[in-house]
Amino acid sequence: MRFRFAVLVAVTSLLTVVSPALAGPSATTDWAFVSRMAFSVPLSTFSATRATGDPWFDWTTDGCSAPLIGDTGRSFDFRESCVRHDFGYRNLQLLESRYGSGRTYWNSTNRKRVDQQFLKDMKAHCRGRALPLRPTCNLWAVTFFQAVRIAGGP
Repeated sequence: MRFRFAVLVAVTSLLTVVSPALAGPSATTDWAFVSRMAFSVPLSTFSATRATGDPWFDWTTDGCSAPLIGDTGRSFDFRESCVRHDFGYRNLQLLESRYGSGRTYWNSTNRKRVDQQFLKDMKAHCRGRALPLRPTCNLWAVTFFQAVRIAGGP
């Protein structure tokens, strides 16, 4: 009898832990994923995850969409930074349309966080450039950041 009780407790405990994951998408799990991908993981981890990305999320990108300049130059290559920035914007808007109740996800605070992560990603890229190219790269990073702050959304 004790053995059966112990098994019953163990199975009940396991189901309590596993059942939220089996239940499928939810506002909480989707927000946690988007937040982790947009703000927490290294850019290389983001890129690797994107390669096999879950179709539940929006992985599309238009690159840096910087007219005349593009997303690369002699001193910089911001392609991956722009991809993560697009992921942040698109998925905050996606969460807003799925679960929001009026600027819950796509709001000025979260947009600013995505933009600040964009700047961090670009500056990290610049630190890896040859020493003579770093000042120009950082200047471009600030320029791209200012552009998205001006034109980006709420």
